[in-house]
Amino acid sequence: MTDHHTDHPGHPGHPGHPGHPGDQPADHRTVRRTPPGLLQTVDRALLVLLAFERTRPDWGVTEVAEEFGWDTSVAQRLLATLAGRGFLVSDPATRRYRIGPAVLRLGRLWERSGTLELLSRPVLEELRRETGDTVLLCVPDSFHMRCVAAVEGESGPLRYYPLVGELYPAHAGATSKSFYAYLPDDQRHRLFRGRPMARFTERTQTDPDRLEEEFRQVRARGYAWTVGEYDAGVATLAVPLFLGREPYGSLSLGGAEERFPEGPEDRLDALRRAAHALEKRLTTPPQRSARRTQK
Repeated sequence: MTDHHTDHPGHPGHPGHPGHPGDQPADHRTVRRTPPGLLQTVDRALLVLLAFERTRPDWGVTEVAEEFGWDTSVAQRLLATLAGRGFLVSDPATRRYRIGPAVLRLGRLWERSGTLELLSRPVLEELRRETGDTVLLCVPDSFHMRCVAAVEGESGPLRYYPLVGELYPAHAGATSKSFYAYLPDDQRHRLFRGRPMARFTERTQTDPDRLEEEFRQVRARGYAWTVGEYDAGVATLAVPLFLGREPYGSLSLGGAEERFPEGPEDRLDALRRAAHALEKRLTTPPQRSARRTQK
């Protein structure tokens, strides 16, 4: 087994992916020119920050210059400035740059700011209108998925307490499985191997090898579908959310089992469209008005 799933047919980056329609949002390599009306130096500094990824955690001055077509002196000043404010850290031995502590501080602020719920709520509400189901947006929290935004379905609440903030175990239910299936294999194995797993219903799977097989099936289909694994009598359909090629969270809908007499098929397209719309909202800057850009 490999450490990454970027070539797996269930991954959004693969041409055979059965998931979200349309193109993935353009990354930094396809948008080199600063849009009219924006400060070029600031825009370039942000492009540098966006170039850091799990598969590319460090950069050298020459590499940045070649990647964006800039003079080496420009790349050097940008990297040094970002390091001076704590957004990057320079390794004195290799002279390569990595993400710095200022990004961590902003990331934690983002998680607690409510911005994610603000951006996602219109998408969640539209999906609820289309399906009538309860809709959840969840992000990873160690061995759980944490609900950060939710819209109750037309048949009433699934819980007698707020869904936002609830933790869903990594091994039980489509909400979690749709995300953890796309983690690199070594990372997922560290989470699941040797860890005791609670059984919530008779359908909860706790055997690591069988869970791995289920994760392979999720990647092959591009979605997770479970009935009664975490809550007896509750069916859940979920798809992963990606920022670029990185799994970020999951979008799921669910309700009483009898609401899904045909299984997940009649809701799958709507869920995938919603996930694609949410990914675009999280990766594509809002359009500036023509009046402002013409000033």
